[in-house]
Amino acid sequence: MKEYRLTDWLPTTKKEVEMRGWDELDVILFSGDAYVDHPSFGPAVIGRLLEAQGLKVAIVPQPNWRDDLRDFKKLGRPRLFFGVSAGCMDSMVNKYTANKRLRREDAYTPDGRHDMRPEYPSIVYTQILKKLYPDIPVILGGIEASLRRVTHYDYWQDSLRKSILIDSGADLLIYGMGEKPIAELCRRMKESECIQGGFNPPLQEKVLIPHDILQTVYITRRGGLNPPENIQPDIILHSHEDCLKDKKKQAENFRYIEEESNKYEASRILQDVGNQTVVVNPPYPPMTQGELDHSFDLPYTRMPHPKYKGKRIPAFDMIKFSVNLHRGCFGGCAFCTISAHQGKFIVSRSKESILKEVKAITEMPDFKGYLSDLGGPSANMYAMRGKDEKICRKCKRPSCIHPKVCPNLNSDHRPLLDIYRSVDALPGIKKSFIGSGVRYDLLQHDAKDPAINRSTAEYTRELIAKHVSGRLKVAPEHTSDQVLQIMRKPSFSQFYDFKRTFDKINKELNLRQQIIPYFISSHPGCTEEDMAELAVITKKLDFHLEQVQDFTPTPMTVATEAWYTGYHPYTLQPVFSAKSQKEKLAQRMFFFWYKPEERRAIIAELRKIGRADLIDKLYGK
Repeated sequence: MKEYRLTDWLPTTKKEVEMRGWDELDVILFSGDAYVDHPSFGPAVIGRLLEAQGLKVAIVPQPNWRDDLRDFKKLGRPRLFFGVSAGCMDSMVNKYTANKRLRREDAYTPDGRHDMRPEYPSIVYTQILKKLYPDIPVILGGIEASLRRVTHYDYWQDSLRKSILIDSGADLLIYGMGEKPIAELCRRMKESECIQGGFNPPLQEKVLIPHDILQTVYITRRGGLNPPENIQPDIILHSHEDCLKDKKKQAENFRYIEEESNKYEASRILQDVGNQTVVVNPPYPPMTQGELDHSFDLPYTRMPHPKYKGKRIPAFDMIKFSVNLHRGCFGGCAFCTISAHQGKFIVSRSKESILKEVKAITEMPDFKGYLSDLGGPSANMYAMRGKDEKICRKCKRPSCIHPKVCPNLNSDHRPLLDIYRSVDALPGIKKSFIGSGVRYDLLQHDAKDPAINRSTAEYTRELIAKHVSGRLKVAPEHTSDQVLQIMRKPSFSQFYDFKRTFDKINKELNLRQQIIPYFISSHPGCTEEDMAELAVITKKLDFHLEQVQDFTPTPMTVATEAWYTGYHPYTLQPVFSAKSQKEKLAQRMFFFWYKPEERRAIIAELRKIGRADLIDKLYGK
């Protein structure tokens, strides 16, 4: 077991900076989350990456924004810039439920306290820093900034908001996974330091933040742009003001935003806001395996900072014995933000990097031999990619598996099986579970290559036999094919097929395991009748649903744009959405048809919508 000293974490206080023998800092990161030195926590990743570049970096986690602002002053001025992130989640999703009620706990805060970050930390922290240090650049990153980079609908304020870069006053925004753009920014700023002969006078007075770095967003005066240097022409969105006047224009914008976020060779995106233009540079190409390994292999302690000793950080408890195998998701689900932030192209870690991390976990003092997850954004996309990359380079489909699996997709499960078996063979590993959601449509796919089909059948059997902790999570999300089409999810018939396979293998192996399905109510396109039929279907399957949620409109998803505008961004056809509290509760109650307290309201609602025929199917005669 490795013993750690305080200086093994990035410094968070003046005293910790001095313990390292530093008299100044290059970069100071402010985060809405507690500081957990682990590759699942963005500020730790960025901090360690910049440290590996030779920079002196400190993190100020969850600064107090309500007092005399001492947390913003205690480390002074950095030589390069301040970095600001709201944390691993959008702050409003983190704070509030779909019913806009305050959540009971904040998973990224010691002891789950929900009062340790403001609403919109990206804005609050930046404005404070700009007031205290107006000449120091502030760089925004993290998922809150990433998903609010252009005009977006904010469910909690029920309003269309302009780019968070404008509202915050930051100098630059990095979207998506930030390693490559932040590394390039620092390289360019260090180059400028050499050219300018040091930092005296301060670098910030002499060097402008570069505006040509991929995967960044900046603001310029309206009409002051040069033509793009690459061969792709600019995409000019409807202005913020036009979107305020016409919701259909907001819907129309989103298609371009999503498509350009998921392309190898994307265009620059421009959007006018008043007398300014928000410029979104194209994303970097997907990372290489070596680049991803480097990010995961940095010298993390994998533990919360010692300042939290004796306190529980719920998000850390969830992932402390789990391993992330890849980035990206090609599912393209309409309600999900993963592809908007990580992209649809899968980048997988090498087996060596994965095994190195597993060995580090086995040395943790409270590890008992059980890995909680060998997964990723989706459990079973590891090492999957296009057979012909040239086809992928031209593709702008948001999903590789909807409405059907792309014939160019290599859906071979053998590399993932090799990872499972290699991990399970390590000393100290008793069992590895798969906690991430499994894409059963990939397991049902009939490929043209018989070897791939055999690998899929082998994977399915091994998953069920060895890697389920009694309950396997899958996400059909709904039973109505019409709703599933809008969700970009497979037909519910595929769930039936998978459940038959699951039950058959369990019976053969004398196992008593359960499928735990996830469902969503009030998604765009979903009606009360759809929910009533869902109740009848899940009753026949003998499910008493637990893992359910009311649709929450979060920034930068197809579903959110359809919910807010009333139009589907790809067809511009009208889409119904349940919006009022009454409409949403009327849908949600059908999940719980088996609860006595819901029975009277459900029967009354079925009669009201003209589906009294379903009463007997739910409750008998």
